[in-house]
Amino acid sequence: MNNAPQNNGPKVYSIDGVTPVIDPTAYVHPTAVLIGDVIIGPGCYVGPLACLRGDFGRLIMEQGSNLQDTCVVHGFPGSDTVIEVDGHIGHGAVIHGARIGRNALVGMNSVIMDGAVIGEASIVAAMSFVKTGMQVPPKSLVMGMPARVVRTLSDAEIEWKYKGTLEYQQLAVRCRQNMHEVAPLTAVEPDRKRLRFEKIEEMVKPKSPGTGRT
Repeated sequence: MNNAPQNNGPKVYSIDGVTPVIDPTAYVHPTAVLIGDVIIGPGCYVGPLACLRGDFGRLIMEQGSNLQDTCVVHGFPGSDTVIEVDGHIGHGAVIHGARIGRNALVGMNSVIMDGAVIGEASIVAAMSFVKTGMQVPPKSLVMGMPARVVRTLSDAEIEWKYKGTLEYQQLAVRCRQNMHEVAPLTAVEPDRKRLRFEKIEEMVKPKSPGTGRT
């Protein structure tokens, strides 16, 4: 038999009488950790080993946003940390007391500090450090350590970002429907199937320099 016992969902902890909320249409990986004042909205995706620590401030993921593998979200007491509708947070990023605007992207291993606001449809390149209180205008490309606004994004780049976010919204559905824990195979099957995606060639171009979207 290939099947192993299924997991029981993510690690969810109440603190001081406040319990995380996960919308039934969201997907949160079983290895993710949610503590306290965390609100996961409809159609969201939270990846493996992500940590949302709502033990000081409130953490909000709005509809269709995603938080990928090993990301950390936290904030100072009394603060709100918000990932707005269709926000897209790449692998290993840290969001601390900041607001990520609608349809904005934070690239892999970037750090967004307290009071920073990433404007709507903006992109923070991978490995960037956004300082406390930085206000990023809408449709901006931001990069560097410390980060600075480099230029305005093209419509094609914003469309590219949004297509990637749609893929993660579809991934949330796929995970809820057919991902389950199993034992590994011991050998590669003949004619091993591949994962199939529609129009995958459109998903890989055009890319903004160094954004680290996926």
